[in-house]
Amino acid sequence: MKTFTNTNFTTSQVDLVLIILRIGVGVLMLTHGLPKLQMLFAGGEIQFPGVLGLSPAVSLALAVLTEVVGSILIIIGLGTRWVAIPLIATMLVAVFVFHINDPFANKELGLLYLVLYFPLLILGSGKYSVDQVINSVQSPVTVEE
Repeated sequence: MKTFTNTNFTTSQVDLVLIILRIGVGVLMLTHGLPKLQMLFAGGEIQFPGVLGLSPAVSLALAVLTEVVGSILIIIGLGTRWVAIPLIATMLVAVFVFHINDPFANKELGLLYLVLYFPLLILGSGKYSVDQVINSVQSPVTVEE
């Protein structure tokens, strides 16, 4: 029982949680971004609201960029902290602009994604990521004799 109440986590445990979080939130957000990507390239009239004075096409392109490209980068762990910023901004717009007058149930999913992106912003991608590979190449471990 003491194991369940332990609050001293190893780096390996944190890295495992981060990869699960990255893959989970990335794949789930892709399910929202891919239909927008299809809408963007469908060729017809864009049925997407303009945001903050931007045209519907620009708003849709920005949503696609963050939700599709950003999610892929989150999944592989490349630039995770940087990519979390536009994803957080996208969720803020979704919750507080698109769904501002909607019932809480319509805001809940955006708020959940918003909450999930903050640990990635703070902790980064963890050991199992492209960021880690890049960091290890840039600063290789040296063994002192």
